This record gives sequence, structure tokens and C-alpha cells, in this order.
Amino acid sequence: MEAQLKELIPFLRDKNPQVRQIALSNLLGQTPEGSPHRNIFYHGLGGTGLQKPKETDIIRDLKLLCRDQLAVAHDAFRALVNLSDSPLLVPFLSEPAFLAFLVSYILNADSILADLASMLLSNLTASSSPCAALLALNVPILKTPSSPSSFFPTLARSGTCFAPVPYPPGEPQDILALPLLIDAFVEGASMDPSGDRASRKRKGELHFLASVFANISTSPAGRTFFITSRPTDPLNPNSTNEYPLAKIVAFTEHQDTIRRGGVASTLKNCVFSSQAHRAILSPDTETVVVPPSTLSAPGIDALPYILLPLAGPEELDLEDQEKLPSALQFLPSTKKRDPDPVLRLTHVETLLLLCTTRWGRDYLRDHGVYEIVRGAHMEETVDKVSEHIERLVQLLKGDESVETVDGCDVVRVGDQDDDDDGDDDEDNRIEEV
Repeated sequence: MEAQLKELIPFLRDKNPQVRQIALSNLLGQTPEGSPHRNIFYHGLGGTGLQKPKETDIIRDLKLLCRDQLAVAHDAFRALVNLSDSPLLVPFLSEPAFLAFLVSYILNADSILADLASMLLSNLTASSSPCAALLALNVPILKTPSSPSSFFPTLARSGTCFAPVPYPPGEPQDILALPLLIDAFVEGASMDPSGDRASRKRKGELHFLASVFANISTSPAGRTFFITSRPTDPLNPNSTNEYPLAKIVAFTEHQDTIRRGGVASTLKNCVFSSQAHRAILSPDTETVVVPPSTLSAPGIDALPYILLPLAGPEELDLEDQEKLPSALQFLPSTKKRDPDPVLRLTHVETLLLLCTTRWGRDYLRDHGVYEIVRGAHMEETVDKVSEHIERLVQLLKGDESVETVDGCDVVRVGDQDDDDDGDDDEDNRIEEV
């Protein structure tokens, strides 16, 4: 069987598109993890001794077939999505030319297979080197007002992504890719209430870009990108400044689990940067600077989007209601908490991280966080989430005192156990995701 499958590989380069499609469709079934003959895609990738691994014909063919006509390109993207969980393939799928094509294809509003391309990019950015490459990636674009996205990424041209007619004049301009991906992600969520895809600005929903952002934000450089002020319009350097994180936080309540989960993880990862707490929590009516940048931008106002997934239909006293952000006041009786316990835990961990600064703790206390998590704790059925909520309540409601240790002021919060050896329970450790 394996020998027969290998005989199909040369037909991936056949001039007849039907032949390419038949060969690829037969090989596709061997790409998922656990397939009996999956090794045919990795044969020859390992290298020997000091020899650098070289890209094999079949991987090069699959990358080229992503630019083919619809049926072939669809199966080629699916094959690479399935195979991209292998560390052996990551260097070849994230090499500059293919990464630039992949990102450009996602950016084009007319790309039919943009969601599959987003899935592939999500899998690739699970590794650190593609994340670093994506942070620095520039893609050539041509401005075209007639396009839904107002530009055409020239490297996207393929059998499923045609160039605009008439072709835009002028020379392509290199633009940093990540701000463009964020705008595409926001546009991908816009859908006609009736669900009519024909009325959409983009053919792809791009939910998996949320996972890309989460992966990027696990590194200090990635977090710095999301919490550094930059022009709102990537194509207009003179537009008003905004934090990139501010563009995506609203999706913590989105109906798609992938989208809201990736955004929740991105937000939590950014909160590991304590110097950004003031910008992350401050309302957009205030301008804030996050060092080392000297550029200010409106606050991200993320607290409502952290609390809404934890909020239920409980009735609160008027005094407690007034503490809450306006988006959480007088919630309807139909309000439900996020059904996914992993995402509920993520939001509680975000609040715990915000408590690592005195300013953050005071802000959470003054804006009704305790009142929301009290109701969440009463309804929580997952022990780990409950335990983290209890830690959060201790930080919010415990008395703070200042002690001098070796000449330095140390803030003690809540009840302190004199017999505590200082080791945290491994299950309670908050990690980047």
C-alpha cells in the first residue's frame, strides 16, 4: 500500500488538474495523525549527521498546490493543516516565501479558503520560530479603494484568489502583517444577522487567528506588540493611536469557542506584563502610556470583557450595581456564564494576575469584581475554577499591610499562614497559554 501511495507523488505535478486532484485526494487520507502511512510525508526530512534537513518533493508540491484551483487547493491546505503538528515540517512551512503567501492569502477579503489558511497558521505559531517570523513579517500591498479591505496583498494571487480588475496602479508598499491580520480578524466576525454570507465583507470568518494571537502573546516580544500604541489604521500612519489588544477584547463573548478562547488567552498573556495593567483596565476616556513606549493611547477598558463571561443573572443591590462597569449593570435574567470551564478559569487567572499590582487590586475592588465572582463561585461546579476564585476573593477582600523586610517595604495581602513554606501548589500555578 505504501509503495502504491508513493507512486502517486509525481502526479501532484501533472499538467492536468484532474490528475493532480485525484492523486492528492488519495494521499489526503494519510495526513491525519495516526494514519498508517503518514511517514511517506516525512521520509527524507530528518537529514544525516551535520547535513541540514532538506525540503522533500511532496512538501514542496503541497505548498505549491495551495495556489491551485479550488478543489486541489482545498485538499492541499487540509493536508498541510493535518501535517503541521510535526516539528519536522515547521521550518519548511514557515520559510519566508510560503509564510508571506499564507498571510497574504488570509488578508485578501476574497480568499475562499482563508479559514483553512488560518488553521494552518495557528498550528505553525504553536512553535516559537514562526511566531518570531510573523512578528517581523512585512507583506507587499497595493491600495485599492474598490476592494472590501481597501488593499490587495499581491502575494495572495492564486487559483482561488484572483487579482482585482482593473489592477491597482503604483508600486506595492511593504506593510507590517500583524496589524493587518488583526483588522482582518475583526472584519471576519462581522456577519449579517440573517447569516447571509453573500453580505459579508470577507469570505472567511478567520476564527483561528485568535489562536495565532494567543500563540504570539506567549513571548515577551508578542506581548509588547499587543500593548504598544500604534496607528489604528495600519495603512495610515497619521491615524489616531490605539492598543492592538483593544481591537480584539470584545470577542470574549463571541459565540465561537475558538475565537473567544483565543482572545481570552491573548488577554491573559498580556496581563503577565504588570506595567500594562493600567492601560488594560483604564477606560477609553483616559489616555495611558505603557513603558518603554512614550506614545499614549486610550485605555483598553478590558474589565467588562473579563467579567461578562463570569457573570450570571443574579440580582445585586443597587449599591453593588453602581460599582460595576456599565456593561454589567442590570443584566437580563437570560444571562449565562461561559459554558466552557477552561475559559472561565482563564478569566479568573487573568483577574488573579491583575491583582499582582496594588493599582490593579484597588481598581478591581472599586469596580465590583468581588460581587461578580461571588455569584460565579456559588454556581461553579469545577473544583479547580472554584479554588482559583477563592484565591481571588482572598486577594480582593483580605486586609493589606506593609512590612519592612531587609529594608524594603513588602505588601502582605489577606490571611498569611505562618507555617507556609512559600511553595505554591503546582495545580494553582498560572501559566502562559
